Amino acid sequence: MEREPATAYEPKRNSEIRIFESLDEISTDLAEYISQISEISVKERGYFAIALSGGPLVSFLGKLCEAPYNKTLDWSKWYIFWSDERAVAKNHAESNYKLTKEGFLTKVPILNGHVYSINDNATVEDAAKDYEFVIRQLVKVRTIGVSESNDCPKFDLILLDMGSDGHVASLFPNHPALELKDDWVTYITDSPQPPPERITFALPVINSASNIAIVATGDDKAKAMHLAVSDGTEGPEAPASLPARMVKPTDGKLVWFLDKAAASSLEAENGGDASYEHHEY
Repeated sequence: MEREPATAYEPKRNSEIRIFESLDEISTDLAEYISQISEISVKERGYFAIALSGGPLVSFLGKLCEAPYNKTLDWSKWYIFWSDERAVAKNHAESNYKLTKEGFLTKVPILNGHVYSINDNATVEDAAKDYEFVIRQLVKVRTIGVSESNDCPKFDLILLDMGSDGHVASLFPNHPALELKDDWVTYITDSPQPPPERITFALPVINSASNIAIVATGDDKAKAMHLAVSDGTEGPEAPASLPARMVKPTDGKLVWFLDKAAASSLEAENGGDASYEHHEY
């Protein structure tokens, strides 16, 4: 797909906005994006540590299960994590692990021992502590990198989906969890969306990643998208703490993958001309 950068809308530093005509085009570009980051990470570090999210995100990973990626990627070097998880059994319909396993993990040759799911036999508090301990051990041996700016883990890629309220992972607008500075993994018991108990990466961990991708599709995301990226969003409609707006990579790069519907507020703001860039790796 040919895309020319527009000049009417300037994304923030270290960020890029890509807008697509269809969901299939998002999947195609996202597969190439992930593939290239994987290849760079394996070449530079010997590992590729990726954290996934839940919701509809898994449906966009299908192209990675097809040629050429299913044959060309070094799947043995992939390490899978979750940026958030619902405190439910692994076989529960709302489990992010279950969604990812059925939609992605069973279709590619990732080693079972490299898949780090969240403990579903513990309380939500203990599960968060356990997951942070596991990540800390992997940072020590550099399976997961470490940030140059702080002691946070530096995932090669954190892949997120934005909700219509602007939440990412299980960090919701105006929630106290957004203020955490020292925790890597935390838990909430009052999610505004069911189920109420969830485990989630804290914001500093997300922002410490080498690469962050946020997927947003559908016209129900347009308002949150506008609030997340536009300058001068003030007044009663601008939340004091919109999680998607708070995703600001410390040393990495943020890329938005949007369809036309989610980007419609940006297009309207710029006289029908939404800007986007195509990044060369």
